[in-house]
Amino acid sequence: MESNITNRKRILSSVATAIFFGVGIPCVTNAEIDIRELSIPEIERAFYNRTYTSEQLTGLFLARIEKFNPYYNAFTAMNSKALDEARDIDRRRKAGEQLGPLAGIPVVVKDTMDMAGLPSTAGYAPLSSRAGGFDLIPEKDSAVVQRLRAAGAIILAKTNVPVFSGNPANANDSWAGVTYNALNRSWSPGGSSAGTGTAVAANFAVVGLAEETGGSIQNPAGAQSLVGIKPTFGLVPNSGVIPQAGSTRDVVGPIARTVRDAAMTLDVLAGYTLEDPKTTAAFGNIPQGGYTSGLQVGALKGKRIGLLGPGWSVTLGKLPPQTKAQYRKAIAQIEALGAIAVVDPFAGSGFVSLAPADGSYDPRGSDAHAYDLDLYLKNLGESAVVHSLDELQVKIGVNLFEKGGPLDYYAEQLPILQQSYKKPGIAPDLSDFTQLRENYLRVFNQVMDENNLDALVFPQMVEPVGDVYESFIESTSSSPINIAGVPGVVVPSGAYPGGQPFSLIFIGRLWSEGQLQAYAFDYEHAVKGRLVPASLATTPGPKSEQFN
Repeated sequence: MESNITNRKRILSSVATAIFFGVGIPCVTNAEIDIRELSIPEIERAFYNRTYTSEQLTGLFLARIEKFNPYYNAFTAMNSKALDEARDIDRRRKAGEQLGPLAGIPVVVKDTMDMAGLPSTAGYAPLSSRAGGFDLIPEKDSAVVQRLRAAGAIILAKTNVPVFSGNPANANDSWAGVTYNALNRSWSPGGSSAGTGTAVAANFAVVGLAEETGGSIQNPAGAQSLVGIKPTFGLVPNSGVIPQAGSTRDVVGPIARTVRDAAMTLDVLAGYTLEDPKTTAAFGNIPQGGYTSGLQVGALKGKRIGLLGPGWSVTLGKLPPQTKAQYRKAIAQIEALGAIAVVDPFAGSGFVSLAPADGSYDPRGSDAHAYDLDLYLKNLGESAVVHSLDELQVKIGVNLFEKGGPLDYYAEQLPILQQSYKKPGIAPDLSDFTQLRENYLRVFNQVMDENNLDALVFPQMVEPVGDVYESFIESTSSSPINIAGVPGVVVPSGAYPGGQPFSLIFIGRLWSEGQLQAYAFDYEHAVKGRLVPASLATTPGPKSEQFN
């Protein structure tokens, strides 16, 4: 990889030069191009009209990263080939080639998603040479990165995460340092896809990829007033992604500033691949016209929408007053769009009895964590430094799942994992989890049927996002929907009186992403609830640690 100084020179040189498709086309200067809040359709129109090139646009995004990222710390690795890849898109466009649906669009991906030639660190210092450890360099791209490349996207960078994606609120324990919220540096950015959320909210990229096991797509989206799509388990491949529960819960999805941008990205990501056999379930479950085909004003009219109540969760049935007030406002907005609100449809269903009695986060499904991690390491390629969990633990001198290891909290809660990590090459017995998923889906579907519901809509978070160093984010839905495998779409819904973002999550049956996005689009169009950063910091605040 090029040095930072060399790469900086290339960026600034490109930004200083506008390249156009032909003689006689009006020249615009970089100062006339405002990349803030640009959407994919707007960029595509500009490319079509030859207003600017992919190289010029990419250079501007990289220059913005150069200027502001030191105060937000969204990334673990930059793609030094981004400008070359953008130039190639421009060459192909000029030659009249048929290009992919994201051709020339600057994007980012979560650190845990393999990108050939760049390290996958999981935020863990022993897996980063820059932090004194060693690099895990995959030989090939993860399936989702392959799809982004095939679509013509320009991947700018990999984004910061907490150690092994283990924190729902921030990335404070990452070897790369603290990632900050683009709306306010004192607020939690949401985790574990903290860097992706910040990169998109700060306009360092147009869209980004996140990964969820228990809130890691929806929390950054909610914390930074963004759209996030947590897809049905099995819709999007997660092969080549460092797992938490790769066999049971992990999903990859987009974070974007608009529902349409998120839907366009999901169109690229979704569907079967030989590399991930569980994606066979996606056959017949993707809208024929794609996920953008159903986006229309009026989608909520006449739809029956279930509301949060004690029937969903004992501890979440009574929201704090400030969240309750925002939720009432949102319900009124949805009803004004013609939807019919159904109060606590899960009451008496037995749904709450499936969750931990204390209402805490439910890690079940991560029983196969050691097995999944071992499989991931075996697929890195021959040139990788290690090829199994046993080899990794020997090299770093740490037993990841034992006391003092970064994953010991999983083993403490999951008896099956306590045995599995000792022989990670043997698939553990997941019959308890499969029965749990079956039970969740049976009750969920029964409630949806009996109440004739089209979707549910909840506040995404229980309380306003708190301090970046001290807060914990509690989602209203992360455990149930990830155990059941059903989808959710987060959409901004304005702000609390204190200025923190308030967001909703639309939840539906398996494979209902298309309908949920349509409802979110209708709501987004009417409410326009996204909070846009007024400006980004150019001076460090207190405790602005980052890895140098």
